[in-house]
Amino acid sequence: MSKISMSTPLVELDGDEMTRILWSMIKDKLIIPFVDLKTEYYDLGLVNRDRTNDQVTVECAHAIKELGVGVKCATITPNAQRVEEYKLKKMWPSPNGTIRGILGGTVFRAPILASNIRGYVPRWTKPIVMARHAYGDIYNSVEREVPEGTLAELVYTKNGDEFGRQKIHVFGKGGGVVRGMHNTAESIEDFAHACFQYAIENRIDMWFGAKDTISKIYHHKFKDVFAELYEKKYKAYFERLGIEYFYTLIDDIVARIIRSEGGMLWACMNYDGDVMSDLVAAAYGSLAMMTSVLVSPLGCYEYEASHGTVTRHYYKYLKGEETSTNPVATIFAWTGALKKRGELDGIAELSEFGARLEQATVGTIESGVMTGDLAELAQGEIRKVNSGAFMDEIAKRLS
Repeated sequence: MSKISMSTPLVELDGDEMTRILWSMIKDKLIIPFVDLKTEYYDLGLVNRDRTNDQVTVECAHAIKELGVGVKCATITPNAQRVEEYKLKKMWPSPNGTIRGILGGTVFRAPILASNIRGYVPRWTKPIVMARHAYGDIYNSVEREVPEGTLAELVYTKNGDEFGRQKIHVFGKGGGVVRGMHNTAESIEDFAHACFQYAIENRIDMWFGAKDTISKIYHHKFKDVFAELYEKKYKAYFERLGIEYFYTLIDDIVARIIRSEGGMLWACMNYDGDVMSDLVAAAYGSLAMMTSVLVSPLGCYEYEASHGTVTRHYYKYLKGEETSTNPVATIFAWTGALKKRGELDGIAELSEFGARLEQATVGTIESGVMTGDLAELAQGEIRKVNSGAFMDEIAKRLS
């Protein structure tokens, strides 16, 4: 059987630990036999990031800007323990944070549903799509531990001239910690546009929550931008489609989400989206059953798995022990990138292959063949298999 051709490469961002092992298996078993795969490869493994002083992360982000579509494996964001374990030069920042800082945009995450997998929240019969602002807040912040007696202030300057100063806190006994973070009006507007457009394209309600009662300037700015853009540009479209834009406080949103049946786009500020997308993914069954795509206002896209590097399984793998690691989110990162590449390049066959691979993956689970994380949640007859055997079953369906 002839392979599907590609005209423009994908930017391939390899990663760490168990997901790095899965990454190679997915290419070898599910993509290369069917697609004449073209990629511009970057090794974002922690060892190589350390070797290049993290310049490889910056380079791959600019490659995505140039080529339009990237696909990323899960990576380690090192803490003090990882610095010691890998003998790193320093505690390098989150690769996702660096890439999102360069590309900007919004991360959209949606659960991957299989009919025989029951989630932990029975009322959620429809997918909850997460939209996470992917710029600023604590992910682009500066912070410092300060000693006793420190006065921390916000100082505002323009063209080198100071025009404002505001006390944050005077630290007493023992000192403390202080952080400065920011966002931009342009980035907030891009976030709002992306969310409203996604809701319109997919004909689903859109909910957004912040804490404007406490953060009367920072969070209130988000609320105001969303409200103004909705009234000026999107209200008529929403009303014509019979969908709703709904704003309330973030804690009220959380309570309403739990009582809902799902079926909405939930727009979140950066940190809220980071936390809540994992909660939603786990509630639907598994962190490995969630798609994730960064949609940049620059017109480029980065697809990734929404979970980490599965460290526990990796240590078992190094000992030669068998693991049953779920590769579904990483498979869907590849399918999302292939579908988008096909769409942008006008190669329908490539997009159709991505869709078929997704169907084959879900079909394998619904046939009763699955990895261990799903076996505990499945209904009906099941056959628990290791990661390689699971991909072999998918490959059979593709063939």
